[in-house]
Amino acid sequence: MKEITSLSLPFDDELENTDPKKYIQELTKKLKNWEYYYYETGSPLVTDDEYDSELNNLAALEKQYPDYALDDSPTKRVGGGSSAGGESTVRHRAPMLSLDKVHTSKDFVDFFERMAKSLKKDLAESLGDDFLSNVEILLEPKYDGAAINLFYKSGRLQYAAKRGDGESGDLITHLIADVSDIPQVLAGQFPDELEIRGELFMPLACLAEANNTLSDSGDRTYANPRNAVGGYLARKDRSPKFASWLRFFPYGVGFQSDSGALPAKLDEQMQAIECLGFKVNPDVRLLHGVIQCVNKFQEYQDKRESLAFEIDGLVYKVNSPRYRSLLGGTSKFPKWAVAYKFPAVERVTELIGVDFQVGRTGAITPVARLNPVHVAGVTVSNATLHNMDEIDRLGVKVGDTVIIRRAGDVIPQVVSVVLDKRPTDARDIVMPDHCPVCDSLVEKVDGEAVARCTGGLVCSAQRKEAIKHFASRKAMDVEGLGDKLIDQLVDAGLIDSVDDLFHLTLEQLAGLERMAEKSAQNILDALDAAKNTTLGRFLYALGIREVGTVTANQLAGHFGFLQRIMDATVEQLMAVPDVGVVVAEHLHNFFAEPHNRTVIEQLQRAGVHWEEKEPVQSDDLPLSGKTAVITGTLVTSGMSRDRAKELLEQLGVKVAGSVSAKTDFLVAGEKAGSKLPKAQSLNVEVLDEAAFLALLGEHGQPLE
Repeated sequence: MKEITSLSLPFDDELENTDPKKYIQELTKKLKNWEYYYYETGSPLVTDDEYDSELNNLAALEKQYPDYALDDSPTKRVGGGSSAGGESTVRHRAPMLSLDKVHTSKDFVDFFERMAKSLKKDLAESLGDDFLSNVEILLEPKYDGAAINLFYKSGRLQYAAKRGDGESGDLITHLIADVSDIPQVLAGQFPDELEIRGELFMPLACLAEANNTLSDSGDRTYANPRNAVGGYLARKDRSPKFASWLRFFPYGVGFQSDSGALPAKLDEQMQAIECLGFKVNPDVRLLHGVIQCVNKFQEYQDKRESLAFEIDGLVYKVNSPRYRSLLGGTSKFPKWAVAYKFPAVERVTELIGVDFQVGRTGAITPVARLNPVHVAGVTVSNATLHNMDEIDRLGVKVGDTVIIRRAGDVIPQVVSVVLDKRPTDARDIVMPDHCPVCDSLVEKVDGEAVARCTGGLVCSAQRKEAIKHFASRKAMDVEGLGDKLIDQLVDAGLIDSVDDLFHLTLEQLAGLERMAEKSAQNILDALDAAKNTTLGRFLYALGIREVGTVTANQLAGHFGFLQRIMDATVEQLMAVPDVGVVVAEHLHNFFAEPHNRTVIEQLQRAGVHWEEKEPVQSDDLPLSGKTAVITGTLVTSGMSRDRAKELLEQLGVKVAGSVSAKTDFLVAGEKAGSKLPKAQSLNVEVLDEAAFLALLGEHGQPLE
């Protein structure tokens, strides 16, 4: 910890006129509150620099007034207590200590000089005068995630736990079961009992993918990778999808039952850990002397923005086991390791306004307009606020002083509000009722964080995605009309909406880059063929939120006519199997928007049509109540799985994705996968392609 020679305290040099005991108590309470929000909620109230500054102040005060130091002082604890999300708590075989931190090159060199001075007392002349020039130091990035402990018995993972208070932590075994970097069984040779320590983190690309997925589903997004990891580890339920976005890098051994089983020198130990089946960060390397260490710090500071994951500094550890043993440590951190932290990437500025942006899926995102501030080499004037739920959680208003954070390629984000600086004229942030792009109504479904524009077919912000979905295989199935071609058509101003597709000319298409006349004619022919569709496909093609192929076909089968669906009430829509209140409201809001009805009318005028007929009650369908699974390729007929599924559903069959004891029959084409032996083991009837086609023919289904 950096030595403090002067303090920035309210009483400055007049300690005799102030109660230091009371101030130490208040400062301890404040730091513990900050720690709670940092470790347990993933939503820090202050920047790392502000926390470190106050922690240093407390340490200096406790040194001056040791009788007033509290037993649970943050200066004595590792930090990051147990949360409620774990299965239970386990005691670590060896303590999981924190690291001392430095922020300047002077403090970094001082750390090495203190080590040299301490070692010289024990080693005398054998230490030599070249310690600072030649000492072996293992360098590793200081990942911005969560430290966890993995315990293996006889080479098998027994449990995983959070750091907790350093002595014990919450079990999170079920939460990390799907993290691909964590082996369930070790390779090679290993001690009977072994603790592997490492960092669970989320790469920046995975954070972007996670936030896109979470935003589309109306769930809370995360401001940064650390918040994402902390949020996941605080939950109770396992999520294989979320875990697939996480990575793990080991950084050392906590405990091993067989002395000498793994090397004591840290560089050799990391090589041995890699042989056990772990992925070791290639940036872990052995350095020699202080100058190399300082130079590497500058090198990483320059390139940190280009790394695939967030780091907030570098960790330096003495490689020699003898030196480490002599140096020892405190109850909080070892004296042979230090974290050299980068300058803060968080800054304080004023939020002067909020704009609302419309994304490709219609999600409306509030974006803060800021007084420009320099953060990590970039001038920042905007930052995301995610959604109205996040605004409520932050309690932020226009006019507030806010802490913003920027790292890597992630868009700057508002982290917290400095409430003490709130002006009297601060204004609430209000979600608009109408889309700022197309003026369609904004929809906010109860229980969802994200508000959305309902003008999916006409909103220019959603235009490309709406057209791509409309032309996709499961929708209108316009062969040859891929994403890149749609991008060209929109960028060239040839189409503004899905109905414009059916008014394209040969001359317009042939004039596009890399589009010959024959290819252009093929597109026109595919568009003409796509006009003859089904009501279910057409409904799915409209891109109504949460209306997938199954729901679309159920709606078509229940109502029989598009106009009846468009005019249905929420209650009438909920009468359709598997259509709940949320989907019913999405449907009702979509068809209530005049712009969307206009586009549908224009599509019908362009020749898009389907057969409409009075609905058949599901109980009257010949195979009603049956459940089937399709696997393999239907070679003889050339029928796609989607078409096979559609034909079965028209007969009343529920087509599932996996085989179970409730499956009535399996349709098995060529190269059937694991579903076939599973069906056989469960005595489920198996139909080859010939038997499947015969079944369809028996019930009058077309085989084309």
